[in-house]
Amino acid sequence: MQHSEAPRRADVTTVEIVGGPERLTVGLHEYDPGWATVFETNRRRIQDALAGARAGSEPVVIEHIGSTSVPGLAAKPIVDIVVAVGDITAEEDYLDPLLAAGYVLRVREPGHRLVRTPERDVHVHVYQLGDPAIAGYLLLRDHLRADPADRALYEGTKRALMARSWADMNAYSDAKTEVIVAIKERARRAAGLSDRPA
Repeated sequence: MQHSEAPRRADVTTVEIVGGPERLTVGLHEYDPGWATVFETNRRRIQDALAGARAGSEPVVIEHIGSTSVPGLAAKPIVDIVVAVGDITAEEDYLDPLLAAGYVLRVREPGHRLVRTPERDVHVHVYQLGDPAIAGYLLLRDHLRADPADRALYEGTKRALMARSWADMNAYSDAKTEVIVAIKERARRAAGLSDRPA
């Protein structure tokens, strides 16, 4: 993976969630091949937005992640995208262009920014190149694409959790952590990476 640049300034040290907690109101949908098209449309939009700001520098990483990136897996109809930038502290290089392209800031926290479409159907997670979170997202995605048993386990877990009411969407995400950790550990072993956390 490409190397990140030296940070221009200190990163933020607090978690800012613009708009506060939001109730989970969307349910699981059967896998929709159209999600790949939504990703591709937004990939081009992100690439175009960042092209001018990053003229002459290394290309950004833009990958489809999350459940909508796994064919056959039921998911909330929210397409998750991860973007890697050279310097997470240089918001003028990526955040300003993304906001100008129509995305809206939702989260600013150490090492991570989240912007989304006004319709809230696309979430763009921005990290610095080399952040272990990126490798973790891709490891989980690729494993779920290849392993029907873990894909079924993950979907079953999500369906069970969706049977409950969630006043905060983040609490629903946190409730999936235990099964995700277990699946990622199996994925690391399968890939021969059991000694390298992701």
